[in-house]
Amino acid sequence: MGNNKVKVWLPLMFSVVMVLGMIIGYQLRDKTQGSRFLTINKRTALQELVELIRNKYVDPVKVDSITQVTADELLSRLDPHSVYIPAKDLMEVNEELMGNFQGIGVEFQLLNDTVHVMNVMKGGPSEKAGIMVGDRLIKVDDSIVIAGKKIKPDDVRAILRGPAESKVQVNILRGQEEKKVTIQRGVIPVPTVDVSYMITPETGFIRINRFGEPTYEEFMQQLEKLQALGMKELILDLRGNGGGLLKEATDIADEFLDGDKLIVYTEGEHVPKMEYRCKRDGLFEKGKLVVLVDETSASASEVLSGALQDWDRATIIGRRSFGKGLVQQQFQLSDGSAVRLTIARYFTPLGRSIQKAYDKGKSKYEEELVNRWHNGELVKADTVKPSGKSYKTPGGKIVYGGGGITPDMFVPYDTSKLDTALTAMYYKSTMNNFVYRLYLQDAQKFKSFKTPDDLYKQFNPGETEWKQLVDFAAKDSIRLNGASSKDKTLLLKTIQLMMARQIWRTQGYYEVQNKTDQTIKKALEVLQ
Repeated sequence: MGNNKVKVWLPLMFSVVMVLGMIIGYQLRDKTQGSRFLTINKRTALQELVELIRNKYVDPVKVDSITQVTADELLSRLDPHSVYIPAKDLMEVNEELMGNFQGIGVEFQLLNDTVHVMNVMKGGPSEKAGIMVGDRLIKVDDSIVIAGKKIKPDDVRAILRGPAESKVQVNILRGQEEKKVTIQRGVIPVPTVDVSYMITPETGFIRINRFGEPTYEEFMQQLEKLQALGMKELILDLRGNGGGLLKEATDIADEFLDGDKLIVYTEGEHVPKMEYRCKRDGLFEKGKLVVLVDETSASASEVLSGALQDWDRATIIGRRSFGKGLVQQQFQLSDGSAVRLTIARYFTPLGRSIQKAYDKGKSKYEEELVNRWHNGELVKADTVKPSGKSYKTPGGKIVYGGGGITPDMFVPYDTSKLDTALTAMYYKSTMNNFVYRLYLQDAQKFKSFKTPDDLYKQFNPGETEWKQLVDFAAKDSIRLNGASSKDKTLLLKTIQLMMARQIWRTQGYYEVQNKTDQTIKKALEVLQ
């Protein structure tokens, strides 16, 4: 009974105190680290309540759990994107935006309670120490045994990560030989540009997976590289890009737009209107440009694609984007936790608000993408019916606000991705583990392929690989014997794709995938 009463009125009490805190708060930084709230000497009702529960309640209660519950409850009633970040999770959350973390530079997988090294970062700490793909990690620092235990991936990461320049000793098993290796940890970059290459002799391709602190710099390096190779036109892929830092997106937009054109503006109840305009001559203001988006392109992705669409600078191809037009700022709290609070809305140059409705609650908001599938919007262009206000671009094109960026050219969702067996194989990492073992079986052959194009032309999985896959999947309780010819073809193609990833990471994966991608095909047709 006591617990129920606390659940009912504690969120309300917390909301009152939080709102007061917001009013007197101040902002220091708009990227990853936000400000702390001003301290108040007088104790609040919430502080008194927490102290009462801690000192008088009948059962032990963790104060952290009270804060988490009340914060989540309050923020969920504001908008879908304001979020509380516990202190224990803050570093990991910020690392995603910073674009790096401190560790040893390996990708691993747990197979049969053993940590297998799936990939080693080129030039990273582990490669310098001699770690190789296929090594199995047995022990760390002579005392922490990690082989043969029901250990979780997060626990392995916690053990292996640490401050740059610090050292960690690992015992590895290579074949049947055990070795002891000392690795000096370093700063491990997490690229935000997945792939960049010349897809035709005059057409460049760049894919950005998110907008973090290094994104603009990474993008410029790749853009200059492609221009040196003779690029005259560009395909910019923002599919699956959930957003990130607004400044990175506006800086990239500046490279495509001329003059002092408006890129985006933001405005909120307590935040004055702020305009982001072009500041410099861009490197690619004249060449043909295509931008790819889909239903998971959000926030900063929509800022970039919206600006280019409003100014008739690019042809947008794909499916309607997510529809997130809210700006968050991170505020540091006194206990080491943080709040990412929505402080403003953003508007495209024509004044479009891209934010979709969220007045029916967070659950309905999150179901909106599922509803797009059920109403046929993801597979049929004629079901896409913009409901927001219309606007006219300088070139006379009609665009809409109120729910994402509607592309200029529609490409349906590939329904083959919904195959149950294939989904299960990704969920259980079955395909990834199978390809890893296949690579180890004939590493010399796969190392002989110099480029992803070589692999695409020379490695075409057939009956031999299919039989091996059927047997391997059965160990994960996935039955492929009755697979249709269509599913079989798709799975064999996936082996080729995952092998490209095994060898060249995302660069190889997308170079091979793009050869049969229907959206890429449409983009190339537009650029002809």
